[in-house]
Amino acid sequence: MIRRIRFGCFFVLLVLGLVNCAAPPTHSAQLQWQMEAPAPVEGFAVADGSRPLTFPADFGAHPDFRTEWWYYTGNLATPAGRRFGFELTIFRVGLIPPTISLPVDSAWYNHSMYFAHFAVSDIAANAFYAYERYARPGPGLAGAQGDPYRVWLEDWQVLEIAPKVYHMQAVQDNVVLDLTLTDELGVILHGQAGYSRKGSQPSNASYYYSQPRLRAEGTLQVQGETFLVSGLAWKDHEFSTGVLDEGQIGWDWFSLQFEDGAALMLFQLRETNGDVSPASSGTFIDADGATLALQHTDFDILVTHRWRSPRTGGDYPAGWQIRLNRPACTLTLQPWMSDQEVHFPAVTYWEGAVRFEGVCQGQPVSGNGYVELTGYAGNLPLP
Repeated sequence: MIRRIRFGCFFVLLVLGLVNCAAPPTHSAQLQWQMEAPAPVEGFAVADGSRPLTFPADFGAHPDFRTEWWYYTGNLATPAGRRFGFELTIFRVGLIPPTISLPVDSAWYNHSMYFAHFAVSDIAANAFYAYERYARPGPGLAGAQGDPYRVWLEDWQVLEIAPKVYHMQAVQDNVVLDLTLTDELGVILHGQAGYSRKGSQPSNASYYYSQPRLRAEGTLQVQGETFLVSGLAWKDHEFSTGVLDEGQIGWDWFSLQFEDGAALMLFQLRETNGDVSPASSGTFIDADGATLALQHTDFDILVTHRWRSPRTGGDYPAGWQIRLNRPACTLTLQPWMSDQEVHFPAVTYWEGAVRFEGVCQGQPVSGNGYVELTGYAGNLPLP
């Protein structure tokens, strides 16, 4: 969604990543520059709705913006019905604006850095695996390009292998994900032609598009056992320089894929006084790819269950009823498993596979999706 407006999280993660990234520079002045690099903000472009999104160029990186992410989630199942969920997200963070010259002529110095999250939910085993990596772009360790499309951090990557067909792979410890993703619906622009407001100011926004129906087929290896899997994946790509409004403490983001081919993206921004921000919005996508932009007055999200993390004490929603005014829908959601909390030293959030059923326009509907919840295990680490 906002997806992810992890703007605040980025800067805390950034410091941790710069400390942990192995690199040749050894002079104290060089290391100090690397640590102080996140401070500048002026000089980066802002998302203000003035630029159209064009493809394949906008599949790639946008170094003139400060933050960016390529976000994939999906629900998978074996032929026997064993279920899994997955997340693979690669983030780019601008250290200094591209208009400022680098102080050292070296492949290891760059205007940006990358980090990534990889997680798998093994529903039958009630097991959740989550991993994190950091890398500088040079020399060739991480990056993103639009044509041919590729986004990668070391051997975690998504690569275009044919028109609208992508190869995804991620390997960590005893978890190996290897999928072919085929785009069945195309690119969907959110907000106003891809300009998605997140706050009261025009620059509190991102450029945001999705590929909400990627047919997934391949293998997943967990703890030495390899499974043949298939299902649906969802891709989000956002880039921006803005931050959340003051007083916003977190967000709830939903991506739902209907069995009949429709899809729904919603996000609500929560405020300190308990209200939901008027900037909350969404997109309903029918099976043919036609879209309906949703404003905060077009939907209600009610929490029906909660789950408390034994690690962080975070008190998360764990069941929802979503009501849409247009189209007229009532959906009941529940997680495929409760504990899908991603917990790293610098950031904690809940990112998990869900299922739903309900009624739309008088017809029964069902499907699967993913939900992201932030700000429940402490406030957002905004800069």
